[in-house]
Amino acid sequence: MATVNRVVREICGKALVTCCFTHVYPDDPAPYYTVIAPGRRGDQVKQWDEIKLAVMETLIDLGGTITHHHAVGRDYRPGNDRQRPELELFADVLRSAKQTLDPDGLLNPGVLI
Repeated sequence: MATVNRVVREICGKALVTCCFTHVYPDDPAPYYTVIAPGRRGDQVKQWDEIKLAVMETLIDLGGTITHHHAVGRDYRPGNDRQRPELELFADVLRSAKQTLDPDGLLNPGVLI
């Protein structure tokens, strides 16, 4: 937790980061973090993207995972790309399923692959 606080403070100057476990599994709990920090006026979305990426990278480097069953979509894509198993083979399977089920690419284009 101290490491996540430090990373967020490096970006924002000051911050409050809280953590709770909402699921507990046999191999580890699933921590959910909340970040409360001052925003840079007019730059909040870019700042949030910077915070999200820095925290994801920190948690992965500490041995955590970003690929929890909720962690899909554009916000988590960098962590998902880094952690999904057998990266190219897994991506090929996803591409094949996507092509079969959504040949026109209408559903969530660019989210997972």
